[in-house]
Amino acid sequence: MDLDQLRVPASGRFRLAEMDPDETFGLDKKTAKDEHAGLIERLSELQSVMYAEQKHSLLIVLQAMDGGGKDGTIRSLLTGVNPQGVQVTSFKVPSAEELAHDYLWRIHKATPPRGVIGLFNRSQYEDVLVVRVLGLVPKEVWRARYDQINRFEQHLAENGTTILKFFLHISKDEQKARFEERLEDPEKRWKFAMGDLKVREQWDDYMAAYEDALAKCSTGWAPWYVIPANRNWLRNWLVARIVVETLEGLDMQYPEPEEGLDQVVIPD
Repeated sequence: MDLDQLRVPASGRFRLAEMDPDETFGLDKKTAKDEHAGLIERLSELQSVMYAEQKHSLLIVLQAMDGGGKDGTIRSLLTGVNPQGVQVTSFKVPSAEELAHDYLWRIHKATPPRGVIGLFNRSQYEDVLVVRVLGLVPKEVWRARYDQINRFEQHLAENGTTILKFFLHISKDEQKARFEERLEDPEKRWKFAMGDLKVREQWDDYMAAYEDALAKCSTGWAPWYVIPANRNWLRNWLVARIVVETLEGLDMQYPEPEEGLDQVVIPD
């Protein structure tokens, strides 16, 4: 399949409602899982080169409604990857220290250094999503943030960070099923909060906020991809494939070894 059909255009018409969270692109579960294993193996190889070369970093942004599969995507993607070359940041409600700075301060200091793959579980986009829906700041404030985020991401890209942003798109019915599963499973019940139901009541408001964020902040240097996420196996395959193909496009190489190593004899 052509992965570009998942990419939100940098300009022109975009409607989130036209993206089907149940889409499978004709792929079956067994094929996707088999290919996913190969993709993860390839990702491990590419990450080793990135860590050694120290020229690039990769920032992966994950956004979704509650139950959308951000944690599962992270677990799936990082299977077999060297922990030394990865950092994962989960953004919660801002602390007092973070609120004393501009909203991008906590984001910038969490971006990955060269040689490292960084994953954001939620991100700077909370400040045009939650903040907008809950009315935490005036409209003129959050509307200005689209351009601010675009300039921030462009700065990162110009300084060696490749950026991939994924919206894990689930349906409202699928969210209900996942919430019910959490309530019924003692090992998952801790993940459910009563506040999740309040957010669910505002589903349409969040969809409108996501549509604007995706349309206004999908750029050549930091594209958004809408991932049909009702099926975990498809979600994992799509994200892994996009990440692997992006890293392969960087044409990374292991550093040249020191001269004279062919003559080195390790003493007993």
